[in-house]
Amino acid sequence: MNAVVIGGHTRNIGKTSVMAGLISDLKLFAWTAVKITQYGHGICSRDGEPCECAPTEHPFALTEESSPAGQADTSRFLAAGARRSLWLRVRQGQLGDAFGLLTEALGGDPWVIIESNSILAFMKPLLCLMVMDSSQRDFKASAREFVGKADALVTIRARLEQRAWTGLDLRTLDGKPIFTVSARRYTSPELSGFVRQKLAAADGALPSALSPSLQPRP
Repeated sequence: MNAVVIGGHTRNIGKTSVMAGLISDLKLFAWTAVKITQYGHGICSRDGEPCECAPTEHPFALTEESSPAGQADTSRFLAAGARRSLWLRVRQGQLGDAFGLLTEALGGDPWVIIESNSILAFMKPLLCLMVMDSSQRDFKASAREFVGKADALVTIRARLEQRAWTGLDLRTLDGKPIFTVSARRYTSPELSGFVRQKLAAADGALPSALSPSLQPRP
């Protein structure tokens, strides 16, 4: 599939906002947006807080959002301009089992944008962005595993301070583009232009309706 993956090193640093910003800036791709949330050990699949609401009868559940007016992240994706918006909740360690269900639900959708780190273990997207905030010291295990697969980094508000995380070797990120975005808009013309150019370079697979103004510059 023609997929873009948006990852991040911890919770609540703006992954969803970056994804919604790109959907809005690049509407002609008619995105199918996917949010993947893993749960387990008493942690809620919706917001990462302790609770007992995670479904236990099945290891995963896939739902499609219908309203752009709701408060859920999936509603935000529709409000930003996504054609479809899906939410996959999956028990820790069982994303591989759920991957077939997800690909079946996506069907022939031409352009997919996914919020997840762990999905990188099961697919190779056209482009992977990693959202990072040096003021947040937590660095999830899934982010440590896959940060080297990022094609570019997106930092919130300030430049990336690579010494912010003790014991983490970020030398694999040397030379990768870094885009700083504001906490007001979470995207920028430079970031959206980078994504557009990278997708254009992938087998020339651009939407036929893409206007000349959105074509990548030589």
